[in-house]
Amino acid sequence: MDDFGVYAAFGVNGPPQKLLSAEGSSRVRVAVPPSVRQVVLFSSGRWGERICVNAELNDSDRMPITIGKLTPYNKCLSWEQWEEETWIDSVTLNVSLEGGNLSTEPEVIMAVKEYTPKDTAAPPAARELHGKRKREQTAEEEEGNDWTKRREEEENMCPNATSEKTTPVRKVRGQAKGSQKLFASGADTTKLKGAGEKGAAEMQGTVGRTPPQSAVRTKSRQAKAPAHTAPLASPSGRWGQTLCPIDAQTAILIGGQGARMQFCKDPMWKLCTEDMSWVAAETLAEGPTPEARIGHTAVYDPDSRRIFVFGGSKNKKWFNDVHILDTQSWKWTMVEAQGKVPPLAYHSCSMFQGELFVLGGVFPRPNPEPDDCSDSLYIFDPRLSIWYQPIVTGDKPSPRSGHSACVMQERKIYVFGGWDTPVCYNDMYMLDLGLMEFSAVKTTGNPPSPRSWHGSAVLSDTKFLIHGGYNGNNALSDAFIFDIDTNSWTEVSVPELSVPRAGHSIITMETAGHRCFSEEDEDAAMNGGRTLLVFGGGDNEGNFYSDLTTVAVEELLGAI
Repeated sequence: MDDFGVYAAFGVNGPPQKLLSAEGSSRVRVAVPPSVRQVVLFSSGRWGERICVNAELNDSDRMPITIGKLTPYNKCLSWEQWEEETWIDSVTLNVSLEGGNLSTEPEVIMAVKEYTPKDTAAPPAARELHGKRKREQTAEEEEGNDWTKRREEEENMCPNATSEKTTPVRKVRGQAKGSQKLFASGADTTKLKGAGEKGAAEMQGTVGRTPPQSAVRTKSRQAKAPAHTAPLASPSGRWGQTLCPIDAQTAILIGGQGARMQFCKDPMWKLCTEDMSWVAAETLAEGPTPEARIGHTAVYDPDSRRIFVFGGSKNKKWFNDVHILDTQSWKWTMVEAQGKVPPLAYHSCSMFQGELFVLGGVFPRPNPEPDDCSDSLYIFDPRLSIWYQPIVTGDKPSPRSGHSACVMQERKIYVFGGWDTPVCYNDMYMLDLGLMEFSAVKTTGNPPSPRSWHGSAVLSDTKFLIHGGYNGNNALSDAFIFDIDTNSWTEVSVPELSVPRAGHSIITMETAGHRCFSEEDEDAAMNGGRTLLVFGGGDNEGNFYSDLTTVAVEELLGAI
């Protein structure tokens, strides 16, 4: 007998209510009562051939507030209103089953069964629930301060944010906090300071415009796939994701955030570079998958053949967890690490001799203080599952986030750019991994302008690429190559890299050829060799990309 079922509990006192069963419709929609502030969804029984259960909490316009997925290895989901800023009244829960012998019956619309307690005790007041949340949260996550509600965290903010969320504030040196808007509808201005060799060079321009409210709504509705359509053939548009190569033909995409600041409901994909095809990979791996997030890092250790995912953020939640994906067994595990490391997002993470070198990033501070940037270096040793801080000498980088870090010749890490409100950087630092000594790099040539959330990739033993990013006003499209032998910058012009984008992913892999994969150039010529792959990102105009563009590394080096 097939005893499979999907159940939901609405509110802390609500009894479980069966939504899906082995017989009956494979889709159900439930109106969540306005008084409910918590929803728990779980499965019970044998999964058999079933693949997953997709779940969405939608607002009154049927736009997703948050999403989730039950699998045979992840059988429970929980949402609370305080975690989702757009959760207000008229919320619906949409649940659909994939795999197995699906019923052809139409979608069922259900109502939540009212819960009447047997005693006369009143339900807990809102302030009591707030108290409970505070006990469960860390001090850095606590909310409830009116001042905090009036301002957004300045660092943990998507450059493509729309006006539906509070506009982030970017300050100019010498101004009071909260006086300058990063996205404005008028001709406001901002100053960015790029740290150079002998001081900071200032640049000033008009703040990028936020799309009109009506345009935002229209774009979002068009971007939302109709309910119960066929599975996606490629990832949805996003920024803040990671793309991690694991062998000569395969890379793994993890996380990201798309339109209307919604976290992607297709958080994990596998890219095959033999034919440039995508395969949805969330249900391929066993074990607890990392919670949806942006600003995290994912690095691959070729010796153990494991991917290490660290940190990131989701709305006002911050992470300092380490998740490991074993690419041989395709199983996720979450590490119970010793030592101390703060929750970090938009940091850099480099793999060296089997250890993770985490530098900088944004971390939360107790309210009402704003989030801050780190200048610390933390190392994670997977063999001992321990975090530690090494003794580092020399001239280290100032606190920053959204910077890049490239490991060169297996003995040096080059750190470029980033920002720490209100300063945006274009300086370069080098960490000697043998001496554990930082030094500022004096460069020649035409350097990139100050930026953060740019893409970077190693092209050869002596050269790496910096592309795009965000300068506080706009997304950028320029590209530069740095030569560590001569400490010189060279700007390169490559048509394939002419689209402005920030928060995108750049990697290099051995592929069959290079091209921009779109309907217009299906007959593009193919050339062998190492190839640069660029995926995703946003343009600060409300657009999030899902394209995959490739350029031969030989072409990039030839453009110098």
